[in-house]
Amino acid sequence: MSLFSRDKKRVTAEEAHRRTRGADAPAVLLDVRERGEWDAGRAPGALHAPLSALAAGEALPQAAQGRPLVVICRSGNRSQQAVELLRARGVDAVDVKGGMRQWARAGHPVVGAGGSEGSVA
Repeated sequence: MSLFSRDKKRVTAEEAHRRTRGADAPAVLLDVRERGEWDAGRAPGALHAPLSALAAGEALPQAAQGRPLVVICRSGNRSQQAVELLRARGVDAVDVKGGMRQWARAGHPVVGAGGSEGSVA
């Protein structure tokens, strides 16, 4: 059974945070930005799968397989593309409106390498 409505393709940063935080969270946060952006700053606990890799047909990270996904990028453009690709594969996925920029504006944590404070690149 789907966690997300097939009609609902976008969620707010606040809804994304609620659905992906904690050990018993129903969904996984999947960051589809490229490596440099990911390294600069990401949401704690997010998994990384660049849109370029997904578009090339690469598999999702093992921890994301079989789980509902909340997909995020910098602004929401690439995450929308990733959601379309993933839904075509039968994956239950939505994207975050405003991406990491909105995530950070909402006051949610952003970490960089080694757990230091990160930035949205």
